[in-house]
Amino acid sequence: QERVVESGGGFVQPGGSLRLSCVAPAVDFRFTAIAWYHQAPGQQREWVASSFAGSIIYYADSVKGRFAISRDNANHTVFLQMNALKPEDTAVYYCNRIPNQAWGQGTQVTVSS
Repeated sequence: QERVVESGGGFVQPGGSLRLSCVAPAVDFRFTAIAWYHQAPGQQREWVASSFAGSIIYYADSVKGRFAISRDNANHTVFLQMNALKPEDTAVYYCNRIPNQAWGQGTQVTVSS
């Protein structure tokens, strides 16, 4: 399948918000599970959140209450709304299908004053 494409990253002050987008072409996107991950400098890639068919969503404890996943199935897109950002959220953010396939380039999120 085609690679996913992430976008929407940027520089934001602590407490700010960003919305990331993930375009993941699929034969039937409604049933395609998508996960978000992040990778901070010098760290391993970590899972952030997942979206499954039937509006089933899971979040890592570190982002619960601050981040929210939503989907636009018609446009094969999953969004990650990130609020109340903290410096420790600084990382490259990736999305991928579940099970994971080829990784995209990711999008950089930097939270700093």
